[in-house]
Amino acid sequence: MSGWVEAFLEMMSVERAAARNTLVAYGKDLADASGFLAGKGRDFTTASAEDVEAYFADLGARGLSPATAARRRAAIRQLYRFVLGEGWRSDAPSRRVEAPRQGRPLPKVLSREEVERLIAAAAAKDGGEGARLACMIELIYAGGLRVSELTGLPLAAVSRDPAYLIVRGTGGKERLAPLNEAARAAIRAWLELRPGFLPKGDAANPWLFPSHGASRRITPRRFAQLLDAAAAAAGVDPARVSPHVLRHAFATHLLDGGADLRVVQTLLGHADISTTQIYTHVTGERLREVVQTRHPLARK
Repeated sequence: MSGWVEAFLEMMSVERAAARNTLVAYGKDLADASGFLAGKGRDFTTASAEDVEAYFADLGARGLSPATAARRRAAIRQLYRFVLGEGWRSDAPSRRVEAPRQGRPLPKVLSREEVERLIAAAAAKDGGEGARLACMIELIYAGGLRVSELTGLPLAAVSRDPAYLIVRGTGGKERLAPLNEAARAAIRAWLELRPGFLPKGDAANPWLFPSHGASRRITPRRFAQLLDAAAAAAGVDPARVSPHVLRHAFATHLLDGGADLRVVQTLLGHADISTTQIYTHVTGERLREVVQTRHPLARK
């Protein structure tokens, strides 16, 4: 399995709460496609539209049931939609066989006030769990981290109270993620309580957010569950909140504050600026709403 497939399945699990059986099915479908592409000397990163079309034709030639063939085509399409959204490719080779799009949906965005309420609700939880959750939210919102990058942070990343994190994203690419004073204070508060969360016999646990699970660190799914609970406590609809929505809020609020689009692209780790430009549409929609609701002639 490529790193792209692993990241896609993680997104399906965390963002869309896909059932285990669904994830297993998608994994098998994408493994089948990967095997076909390998036979042509290709993989998901290099496949062309012709390669994908050849795979779709092969599904029919193998005599698979219509349901199985449709599911495997859907798996390829959804993978490339995800890849395109992350900016890892500038094209989606499966597009040629898709129905025309009705326009790319705008990402969900929380207001600054909603993010503040979310952090406050997280911090209000009893004991160290509140400090841990508030720290995780602060880190995503301050640095625009992906959830996998957040849960994969080593303890060493925050030694010496850094102003920036060095984040290793998908494909092994590194980038700098800034930390504001609120995030740094949240880290310090969490580090004081972290020893109480270390599994028995695991004093040398290397992760910033350890757990008792097999991975020895908190999982993206667990973080999403805790985030949902914090959203409900903050009076924010949990359906509007996810780890990725916090990343969207980071980018949108930066642009609202006058940040350069290229800077935001770098901070998000987008390979193509066209992926980052979706946030300019979000801020444009918000500006139009302000004009329509605040301008005296518009109110008339």
